[in-house]
Amino acid sequence: MENKLLYGMIHLPPLPGSPESKMKIREIIDYAVTEINGLKNAGLKGVILENLGDYPFYKENIPPITVAAMSAISEEIKKVNNIEIGVNVLRNGCIEAMSIASLFDFDFIRCNVLTGAYVTDQGIIEGKGADLLRFKRFLNSHVKIYADVHVKHSYPLYNVPVDIAAEDLSERGGADAVIVSGSRSPIPPEAEKVKLVKNSIDKPVLIGSGISFKNFFDYVYISDGMIIGESDFKKDGISCGPSDFEAFKKLMDEYKKL
Repeated sequence: MENKLLYGMIHLPPLPGSPESKMKIREIIDYAVTEINGLKNAGLKGVILENLGDYPFYKENIPPITVAAMSAISEEIKKVNNIEIGVNVLRNGCIEAMSIASLFDFDFIRCNVLTGAYVTDQGIIEGKGADLLRFKRFLNSHVKIYADVHVKHSYPLYNVPVDIAAEDLSERGGADAVIVSGSRSPIPPEAEKVKLVKNSIDKPVLIGSGISFKNFFDYVYISDGMIIGESDFKKDGISCGPSDFEAFKKLMDEYKKL
C-alpha cells in the first residue's frame, strides 16, 4: 500500500491573460507555494500543477502568457524538495507541459488526449502522441507522460472499448501511466472500467476523477494511485478552490493504517 501514487491538485486561480483573471502573478505564486507545502506536509506522494481557472480553455496552442505564468510558478514550487511534481496545461497543452516540466526538472506531465480523437467543449481534440514523443526525444527529457484514456468531459470519436484504448495508449502512444476517469470531474469511473484497464496493461493505472472520503478505500485496492482534488478535499467544499490540508492529512492517516 505504501507504493500507491497519491497526488493532490494545485488548482491555480485564473492566470494573467485569462477572462476571470484578478490576481497578480506574485499572489498566484504565493498561493501555489502554500498549496505544495500543505500537500507535502499532509503526506501526499506528489502534486499536479494545473491552470484550472483559465476557462474557457484553448484546446492546444496555449497562449505564451499562460506558459510564461506557469513557468514562473513552476520555478518557485520546484524549490520544495522531496515531493513529486507534475503539470497539466489545459486543455491539451501537452507540448507546453513537456517544455515546462523538462525545464524545471518535474517528474511527469498529464496529457489529456495523447492518442485518439475526442469531441469536447473545446471542439475536436486529436492525440498529440507523435509530436509529444518526438519533442521529448529532442529535449532528451526524463519527464514521464501520464495520459488519460476516454478522458473526462469528452466523447471518443474512435470509440473502441476502454481496455483496447488503454492498450493503444500504452503500446503505441508511449504513455508511462494511464489515467481512468468518470464522465466529469466530480464523477468517479466505474470500478469495472478501472479493472478492465488494469488487466489490459502492465503500467500504472491511476484514478483521475471523483475521489472522496467515501470511495477512496474502494478504489485504493484496484488502482495504482489516485489524483485527488474534489470538494471533500477543498476548503469549505468549494470545488477547484484551495486545498483543505487537514482533510488530506486525515485521509493519509487513515491510508497509512492499511
